[in-house]
Amino acid sequence: MNPLRRPRSPQARRGPASTPAALGAQPEPAPGHEDYSAFLRRMLPQQATGVAAHRIGGERVWLKKAGPRHSRLRYRLLALIARTLRLDMLTPVPNLGGEAAIATEARRLRALAESGLRVPRVLAQTREGLLISDLGQEGRAATVFNERLEQAVAQGPVALLAAWREGLRAIAAVHARGAYLSQAFARNLMHCPDGVIGFIDFEDDPGEVLSLAECQARDWLSYLHSTALLIDAAAPQAARADWHAALAPADPEVRHRIAIAAQRMRWLRRLPRGRRWGRDTQRVRAVARLLAQWHLSPASSS
Repeated sequence: MNPLRRPRSPQARRGPASTPAALGAQPEPAPGHEDYSAFLRRMLPQQATGVAAHRIGGERVWLKKAGPRHSRLRYRLLALIARTLRLDMLTPVPNLGGEAAIATEARRLRALAESGLRVPRVLAQTREGLLISDLGQEGRAATVFNERLEQAVAQGPVALLAAWREGLRAIAAVHARGAYLSQAFARNLMHCPDGVIGFIDFEDDPGEVLSLAECQARDWLSYLHSTALLIDAAAPQAARADWHAALAPADPEVRHRIAIAAQRMRWLRRLPRGRRWGRDTQRVRAVARLLAQWHLSPASSS
């Protein structure tokens, strides 16, 4: 998926009550209730939607059902954009859907959990579906991170930057473990009740087509893309120091690739303003503006 395009997400629309909950000891099924595997097998043919929340006893779980395979045609335009900008890290990662997406998500969730990251636990798996835990804790829901940012906006630039830094630190922690995310948009970061940032949505694996440095640079650009409108409107200069502090421990190749992106995207700052051109256009423009301010000299960014 192209980091410069943020599709609408059911997770973002549903709000914190719907968000997949945390690493830790796997709870036993409540007395009188079937185990996870039996529950998954029973519910798969009954569930009409691709993703839905359920309860097993007092535990909230999420069932993801294999859907139709995604057409490769949808990725051609995104690939063209990446080639035009000559930025391999923006190359779309095909998500073929179906059984392949289920297998990829289960594999990635297990690998990230083994790295010590907060992701939903895989409770049961078949070729056709996946049962995972919720990221809430003790009856309290996790919060979709973009909602946390939007709430901070109402409190002013200082609060917004404080929340935005949480996301930066969370991504830096992933990379410090030699790992990467799939779609590091703010809607796929979850603020858990204990304050830890968790991660969701791993139906594709950028590591299958990109190097580690490209995957990690892609994470940074994805997060920036999903937050750029808020930051550009509120505190672009103040955020510069936070951005560079988060990138400081990164592999030099990651920082180099982001600097290249800033250079090659600079012309996108000239995209038209105004809502009539669509929110995606404004996001791309904001990303280009911020990268130019943060990485280019005044002469090269003019």
